[in-house]
Amino acid sequence: MTDNQVSGSTPPVFDIEFFWDPVCPFAWITSRWIVKVAEQSDFKVDWRFISLRLLNKDKDYATEFPPEYEQGHTAGLRMLRVAAAVRDKLGRECLGGLVTAFGNLYWDQPKGSVDHTRLGTPDHVAGVLAAAGLPTRFADALDDDSWDELLNAETELALSRTGRDVGTPIITFRPADGVSFFGPVISRVPSDEDALPLWDAVTTLAAYPGFAEMKRSLREIPQLEVLGAITLSDQTADPGQEDWQGGHRRGHLIGDKD
Repeated sequence: MTDNQVSGSTPPVFDIEFFWDPVCPFAWITSRWIVKVAEQSDFKVDWRFISLRLLNKDKDYATEFPPEYEQGHTAGLRMLRVAAAVRDKLGRECLGGLVTAFGNLYWDQPKGSVDHTRLGTPDHVAGVLAAAGLPTRFADALDDDSWDELLNAETELALSRTGRDVGTPIITFRPADGVSFFGPVISRVPSDEDALPLWDAVTTLAAYPGFAEMKRSLREIPQLEVLGAITLSDQTADPGQEDWQGGHRRGHLIGDKD
């Protein structure tokens, strides 16, 4: 399937394509950075879809992921069906507000104030749609698996640009033939002053001929309200680090060894 076929029509010109799964905390943090980059550079962002649930459809969630991941990934898939219906009926320009509304109502809420089991339910999604200024009737798409073919195609498109051993988010700069990369995985939203320098550094490195990978598994704990993030106005504060493996915190699987 070609890029245009995945889009449903010839897409308008965008400078950045951001492939998003709403339940990935790092995708949310990176998306807030991309918004700052776009505002300071006049880049246009196309918010596209990548489904962790479809990507992992052949895996055994009971042994390969922490217990809460299957419910979370499924909730993400359901939200992406709604996003696909919104894009189909109202256009691509509506997606940025929907991405923001989901994150504001989940990731930016105080720890303990969100019932994680509500993610992907009609009531939750109707609230997200309302916050984005969109008709709540689009919540009807939650159980419409006819959208899964498109979501799977967009997931495969993103992976065709980066290779398969990656996660979310995936970014393409100057699509469709421009540089694509997974991440960057960042645990805090950069300041306004740091947004463009970080963008220039990331895209310069990603575009360098022969560049393959830069990685470390130790990560600062994601600085998200819903996870109880510490206040980082004091840049000397130490939020602590975690060791991650395969997209989850090391030690969170049944088979992980201490």
